[in-house]
Amino acid sequence: MMADAPALDVRCVVDARCAVGESPLWSPGEQCLYWADIPAGRLHRWHPESRRSSAWQLPAPLGSFGLRRGGGLVLALKTGVHVFEPDAGTLSLLYHPEPLPADNRLNDGKVSPDGSFWVGSMSEQPERPAVAALYRLDAAHRGQRVLDGLRVSNGLAWSPDGRTLYHADTRALTVWRHDHDPVTGALSNQRVFVTMRPEWGRPDGATVDSQGCYWNAGIGAGRINRFSPQGELIGHIDVPVSHPTMPCFGGPDLRTLYITSLRDGVTAEALVRMPQSGGVFAVEVDVAGLETSLYAG
Repeated sequence: MMADAPALDVRCVVDARCAVGESPLWSPGEQCLYWADIPAGRLHRWHPESRRSSAWQLPAPLGSFGLRRGGGLVLALKTGVHVFEPDAGTLSLLYHPEPLPADNRLNDGKVSPDGSFWVGSMSEQPERPAVAALYRLDAAHRGQRVLDGLRVSNGLAWSPDGRTLYHADTRALTVWRHDHDPVTGALSNQRVFVTMRPEWGRPDGATVDSQGCYWNAGIGAGRINRFSPQGELIGHIDVPVSHPTMPCFGGPDLRTLYITSLRDGVTAEALVRMPQSGGVFAVEVDVAGLETSLYAG
């Protein structure tokens, strides 16, 4: 499919200048892209056809979110997991992980193929101590702590058959794979999938394509890495910013790769060279992604 291809046309489609742009998510029903600016607590929406943008200001940092089968979204705010109705602007608390240290916040999250919402946490302390965890919220809004002892939970994605869960710890420079029961959500047989190399960047947000390959944002290295189901690096895409944060597939045929990025912490000197840091980028690829899973709760 794709060998290393730095000549691909990676274009900035929204010069959003987000502090920490994250969690891009394609809405097939609306044919639009959602993403978050985490510390600003803002949810963004952009329609590629009309180029129209809109945004919602939320009362707390927004780590991630998912679409709901019943309409609206499920949001992972620092104050817990909520249902959000964009038209009404209303929030309803579903679940607040306990015990979640006061200086932790919810981070990377996604809806699994079975309709559960998974979300990890991270400490906001600069050293990122190993006090974070990964949680699962089922359709009945029952929360479960699935993994703990993490530093920065990240990189969630599932294989096309839903039987493999990929999960990363950014500070551990490692992506793991787990056997995943698509009925109960139970995890087993954790093993190392990828140990990142410096030139690949640190593992951030991720997605999986229809061929079962895992695409991960190499934050700090300005690239999106594509790994085979066996964990072999089989390609990468260079991005014109140093800190891409997450890829997702979108567009009518799910062959447009959208990529969020951050601006926070990028030096003034680097911003001269990369003024679109914090923007949303797009590139056409020759493999399709998977349909967006919807939260069943």
